[in-house]
Amino acid sequence: MTATTHPQLRSVNDGPLYVAFEVGKRSWTVGMTSGFGVPPWVQTMAPGEWATLQRVLAKARTRFGLAAAAPVVSCYEAGRDGFWIHRGLTAQGVDNRVVDSASIEVDRRARRNKTDRIDARKLVALLVRACLGDPAWREVRVPAVAEEAARHVSRERSDLVGEQTRLVNQLRSWLMTYGAALPARRAANWWTRVRDYAGAPLPAEVQARLTRADVRLALVQSQIAVLDAAQRAAVAAAPVDSPARRLAQLKGVGATSIATLLEEGLVWRAFQNRRQVGGVLGFAPTHYASGELVRDRGISHAGNRRLQSVAIQLAWGWVRWQRASPMTQWFVARFGTGKRARRIGIVAVARKLVIALWRVATTGAVPDGAVLKAA
Repeated sequence: MTATTHPQLRSVNDGPLYVAFEVGKRSWTVGMTSGFGVPPWVQTMAPGEWATLQRVLAKARTRFGLAAAAPVVSCYEAGRDGFWIHRGLTAQGVDNRVVDSASIEVDRRARRNKTDRIDARKLVALLVRACLGDPAWREVRVPAVAEEAARHVSRERSDLVGEQTRLVNQLRSWLMTYGAALPARRAANWWTRVRDYAGAPLPAEVQARLTRADVRLALVQSQIAVLDAAQRAAVAAAPVDSPARRLAQLKGVGATSIATLLEEGLVWRAFQNRRQVGGVLGFAPTHYASGELVRDRGISHAGNRRLQSVAIQLAWGWVRWQRASPMTQWFVARFGTGKRARRIGIVAVARKLVIALWRVATTGAVPDGAVLKAA
């Protein structure tokens, strides 16, 4: 049995300086304290002014009677600014934590006071609790610079696919107002051959609008093709024992899905167990039990939307291409009949599958009954 030790402080003055940043567009509100029972000191500074921050920290150490070299522990809420603040604070020698805003406890009354000063004071108090072992919030795992940059590829592709869908739906809706349908196969200048409900060509103004929309659609499709080629090339060029190549050997798992899984953190988030994987995925059950009232409220949905989307797609592909897998057989036996049952069951398959793929990517353990691609 491993003994758990906690820091033993002789007095408040022996501890670190606790700092919380309420990050704004034009200014940062900084709340500072030396521990429990010490009223926070709140200051305002310009964003990213590290020299100013060092002066404020020096004044805070003096104010709270801390040593000039006392360590600094800080936090701020994850948001629009991303992780550059974390990296800047780390470069300044600050032990920083990035906090999931949704996990911060709030007053549940209908209306409450909220200002940057109030938020900074509350955040620094929660930081003290978190540092002393009280799970006051959930912290965000910060990716490395290269890992964060790599996410732009799959995220850009997702945005482009959404834009492609929007443009195609627009074309269909415009044609529907004239009793026409969008051709499945569209050659050059296809809009000139479309006829309305009476067999007449479309008006010139409508054809002009379709022309411009078709140009935008062609541009989006060409950019998607470029990203798809880049993802396939990245998987092909990866080392044999890399997570990408391990996943690529499984039938039904494509380069686009692999890129999304890895870039959204299947490996760099350093999961410790399958529950953490399911938590990020958001396909975990949410039970409600209070007194005699017990209710199952379904899955939480509070997860990474991109991982959720690719997990469902992978699950449908898995039950199609991996028919000998125990996961597929379980799905067929339990949810094999009825469209609604299959839509519910595929979520369970998606959660099981992502956990299995996490094990493949990190340890190389191939799921039982999985079929590998031909070499």
